[in-house]
Amino acid sequence: MTQTVESEKLGDKVATSKNTIETTPTVPAAPAGGSRVRIVVLVVLFVLLVAGAIAVYLHYQNRVSSDDANVDGHITAIAPKISGNVVEVAVLDNQAVKAGQVLVRIDPRDYQARADQAKAALLEAESKLRSARVTVPMVDATTLSVNTGATAQLADAQAEVVRARAAWEQSTSSDLAFAQANVTTRQASNERAQADLARMQPLVDKAEISRLQFDAYTASARVAASELQAAQEKLASARQDVAIRKAALDAAQTKVNQAQAQVENSLANRKQVDVRQADAGTAAASVESYRASLEAAELMLSYTTIRSPIDGVVTRKSVEVGQIVQPGQGLMTVIPLQDTWVTANFKETQLADVRPGQKAEIHVDMYGQSVTGHVDSIAGATGSRLSLLPPENATGNFVKVVQRIPVKILVDQTNGLILRPGMNVDVTIFTK
Repeated sequence: MTQTVESEKLGDKVATSKNTIETTPTVPAAPAGGSRVRIVVLVVLFVLLVAGAIAVYLHYQNRVSSDDANVDGHITAIAPKISGNVVEVAVLDNQAVKAGQVLVRIDPRDYQARADQAKAALLEAESKLRSARVTVPMVDATTLSVNTGATAQLADAQAEVVRARAAWEQSTSSDLAFAQANVTTRQASNERAQADLARMQPLVDKAEISRLQFDAYTASARVAASELQAAQEKLASARQDVAIRKAALDAAQTKVNQAQAQVENSLANRKQVDVRQADAGTAAASVESYRASLEAAELMLSYTTIRSPIDGVVTRKSVEVGQIVQPGQGLMTVIPLQDTWVTANFKETQLADVRPGQKAEIHVDMYGQSVTGHVDSIAGATGSRLSLLPPENATGNFVKVVQRIPVKILVDQTNGLILRPGMNVDVTIFTK
């Protein structure tokens, strides 16, 4: 029974298999030409991919690019050099200005008063200088005249001394000696006459000689006595003359001394010329000092008007009328938009072939356009080394990181685009 059932099931399976085979459609074989087309397409696609890869390689082989780049420019901070009250602000924020254009005015009255005081002091010093310069030739002429007169007086006094000495020497040598010799002679004659008279006296008493003869001896004795007295008086006169001549010599010598003193005094007065010249020099120095003070005061006065040093655009204006400002206080910033450049931070591995003068392409994100430029210079150190806190690699925690080096790129043509400092750009440098 069991075998019969299994036989029936096996027959059913065989029948089912036959029916399935009979109902399945027959797929015809693909022709050999389709396989060849597929292979050709694959080969062409491979060649195009290789060509594209080669083109991309050649395109990027002689250029380096960086998106870590920004527009830079001269940012001129405007600050006062003096303190004071702001009386006028002549510009608005983001306003274009020209070099020399007035930006801010500070109350000038205090500084004007100082300038006027310095000017008055300069005029006074110049007046003193003119007076000192006039005094110098006047003192020179006066002291020269006095010196000339004193020298002449000295010469006259010296000549008078010579004459007085000659007269004194003559009186002491010739006149006095002659008077002394005459006294000696007259004294001898008187002594002889007196002796003769004394001898004749006894003879006349005895009447041995006549009275007439005795009277002759008496007269001779009187004459001899008179002559002796005259000679003595002449000697006294000669001695007095010697004393007078000596006094005259001393007086002449005193005059010489006085004249010499006057000459020395005049020579000393001549030094007043140097003193006056020194005074004139001091006055001239004072003039220069006051002139410098005036220039300083006028310079401080000029600082009350703050002007733009360059052409540019006013930015970050923070000053208002009535505000009291201090030296160095930031008032605004002027940025010259016509003088900008690009600072691109390239990886150190990209700069092996970069040299100054190479062409560069700058893509400006703001406009979606590109401008041309060239490499100006490469920084001397990496950005991390120039940062406020440079890394310290000697702590044992060193991790090697590819550094970036700033490259300055000048813009050749802006194509009418305005490049503002801080804008993001992409830079490509053509190394060949």
